[in-house]
Amino acid sequence: MANKPHFITRWTQWEYYPWWLANIPVYGFWLWFAARARHLLFFSNVNPTIPLGGAMGESKWDILLQLPEAILPQTMVVEKDEPFESVLFMLDQKGIIFPLIAKPDVGERGFLVKKVNNELELREHLQQYPARFILQEFLTLPFEASVLYHRFPGPDGAFDITSVCLKEFLQVKGDGSSSIRALMLQQARAAFQVPRFEQEFPGLLNRIPAEGEQVLLEPIGNHSRGTKFMNGNHLITPEMVQAFEEICTKIPDVQYARFDLKTDSWEALQRAEFKVMELNGVFGEPAHIYDPGHGMWRAYRDIFHHWRLLFRLHKAQKKMGHYPTPHREGLQFIRQYFQYKEKLMADSGRA
Repeated sequence: MANKPHFITRWTQWEYYPWWLANIPVYGFWLWFAARARHLLFFSNVNPTIPLGGAMGESKWDILLQLPEAILPQTMVVEKDEPFESVLFMLDQKGIIFPLIAKPDVGERGFLVKKVNNELELREHLQQYPARFILQEFLTLPFEASVLYHRFPGPDGAFDITSVCLKEFLQVKGDGSSSIRALMLQQARAAFQVPRFEQEFPGLLNRIPAEGEQVLLEPIGNHSRGTKFMNGNHLITPEMVQAFEEICTKIPDVQYARFDLKTDSWEALQRAEFKVMELNGVFGEPAHIYDPGHGMWRAYRDIFHHWRLLFRLHKAQKKMGHYPTPHREGLQFIRQYFQYKEKLMADSGRA
């Protein structure tokens, strides 16, 4: 595990807090607005076409089907009992080549998302985890970001972008003598990933990169996998808002969501020129809050602002005739989701 300075970093820098601990104030925000709405699942009517508004357990595939084709990469869905020969045939029909991205249709925080390099890896991954999977072309666009937007209902409903997060992938720079393990242990962000690499990529840790060689350790832009999140809100301009609004108005009944995307440049992003990997619903965080320089109190301020937005959108949607999911139905959905996730975690050996 990481050395003592990294242990101190774990408990003094907010972005590294355990998920359950960092979200304790967020539970308070939720209960405050739930009490005002008189409904624990008040946010579920914000995106009526997504179960629970996209809080958890939603199908990524069903959401992708709602998006404009122009922003979609080549993507397909594989049922859990699909014969592998059929999978290869569908990949060929779609024009998806290796490497590709495989991810469960239902899941979050990068769970079981994998860059698959060849047929053997894909076969092993699908056999190990009996679930519905999405297979997606591996986008080679050089820049990755998350963009959170909201739109009030009605033809004249206000639209805005409230968060832009820029992502820097986990990597190390070789010195010609140190192993990748030693290089990772020199920086907290990478050191926290060493236990995962010991399980998933043990051979990589012993490699000694050449002096000056940049080694990309993680191609998946997820904070829990070591990606550095940076505040990109300075990119938000009226022109960017207008460009995104033209796209988002084509996504019916999704009033609050976050694009996880790749683009050619930050200038292209401002023109809304991108390919989307996922669209997250009401629990899509304003990911810029994880910028190391943003700070804990500013982060909670921004989270509260977004919960207040969800509450206002809930009220606006209610006036339009969209009501929250009934408690019994919602709790049953949540129960089924946790049962599904528990089984997948058991299959992955993480239970």
